[in-house]
Amino acid sequence: MVTFDEAADMLDEIAEEMPEAFYSDLNGGVYLLPDTKRDPESDRSRPLYILGQYISRPDLGKYINMYYGSFMKIYSHLPPDAFKRELKRVLVHEFTHHVEFLAGECGLEIKDEIKMEKYRRDRRGG
Repeated sequence: MVTFDEAADMLDEIAEEMPEAFYSDLNGGVYLLPDTKRDPESDRSRPLYILGQYISRPDLGKYINMYYGSFMKIYSHLPPDAFKRELKRVLVHEFTHHVEFLAGECGLEIKDEIKMEKYRRDRRGG
C-alpha cells in the first residue's frame, strides 16, 4: 500500500517532470488531499470516485486537486510503480483540462461528459 506521504512524494516527482508551459496561469498549483471524493451522481452499486479535479475560480484562481482517498479506493492493490503511473495519468488529464481552458477549447470536457452519460445509461440499465 502506498502511504499518503509516499503518494505526495510521487506526485511531486511527476509534477516536476511536467513541461513548464503547463503551469502557465495555474496560480494555485497542484495539491494532494487526503479526501475520498465520490461523484454526486455515483450510486452504491457502482461507486464513481473523483481522482482529480481542475478547478478555476475567480476568488481562488486555477489549481488541481488530487484525491488520495479516492486513489486508495480504486488503486490500493497496486504496487508503487503502477500506482505512480495512475497518479501521472490523472495529473496529465487534469493538466489537459487546464491547457484546454486557457485555449478556449473543451474537447476533453466533452469526452468526460460522454463517459458520464455512458455511466448514467449503464446505471439505468440501458
